[in-house]
Amino acid sequence: MDNTAKLRQVGGTGGGLTFRRLQIFWAVANASSLTRASKQIGLAQPTVSQQIASLEDIVGMPLFERRSNSLELTEAGRQLMRHVQKVLESMQSLEDGLGAIGDGSRRTLRLAGLNSILRVLVPTAMEALHKKFSEIDYDIHESAPAEVIEMLYARRINLGLISSNSIAPASAGFEQIHICTDPYVLAVPSDLDLSGVTDPSRDLSAKDQDVLFRSIQFAFGTQHSRRVQAWYDGLMPGNRPFAQARSFEVAIGMVRAGLGICLAPAMSCVVGDRVIDGVRLYRVDFPARDVVALLPKQYLRQELYSCLIDELGAAGRTYAPPPASETPPFLLKPTPEFDPAS
Repeated sequence: MDNTAKLRQVGGTGGGLTFRRLQIFWAVANASSLTRASKQIGLAQPTVSQQIASLEDIVGMPLFERRSNSLELTEAGRQLMRHVQKVLESMQSLEDGLGAIGDGSRRTLRLAGLNSILRVLVPTAMEALHKKFSEIDYDIHESAPAEVIEMLYARRINLGLISSNSIAPASAGFEQIHICTDPYVLAVPSDLDLSGVTDPSRDLSAKDQDVLFRSIQFAFGTQHSRRVQAWYDGLMPGNRPFAQARSFEVAIGMVRAGLGICLAPAMSCVVGDRVIDGVRLYRVDFPARDVVALLPKQYLRQELYSCLIDELGAAGRTYAPPPASETPPFLLKPTPEFDPAS
């Protein structure tokens, strides 16, 4: 009997094949790791391992192969994945419609994303969407990129808004749609004037040098941190990490207090359409933030979500970065090449 024929018999295995077990299988397949999957779906790793082993017993063949530090689907696993994806999509569509069935009107959109994106883009998109779908409610979570991915895997949210270059490539289980580009700026305390500075050790006081060479950085993943540190090392030798923050807004608050400087997306430095008081911005040569929406692929076939994506895109097109001063002369050197493998 070939693998396909065996998989067709799975439905006749008594009560062993549960929806929860299929969710766990899907999470492990997308995370390629029991550890990551267990964190994403909120179960202990031994429980996840046991559920996968039980599913393999039901199917009658291995579903994963261990390769170095990751798990890869076997041929049987890939065939099962195609069926599981359809089951989960159907169940998600059913869950999304339950609210409307219950009271005839209301639906809840569950979103998560970075604070700056939620503040700047989402209200504009919500206002436009409300004119078409007045029955919509919102459940919005401010979250770091890794947390957004975990919430998508666990199906606690419908859509995530993050920067594509702050985390590893997202799973093929989600559609990634470009919303807008947000340039990086160097944020410094307002009383630190870098205009015309060609040599900080000569042109700045000892106090200002001390502030300039303390960087406040963001814990958004190892690769992102290395890219930022490579920029500091190449353009500001002697700069040292002073603090790590889990949000850009916390870091900007430290800059306002005169504790240091930070390389930040321009969107995180504004309130409304104005630069945050107490902060001075300078243009820099650093890769812009690519703001994207992540959502399960099947949602794009639903009018509500396709309209939401359209309105987010429209908000992104009208977004204008805040004014920033010209790049200080001492930062006009070529940007160092970043090697992700280093």
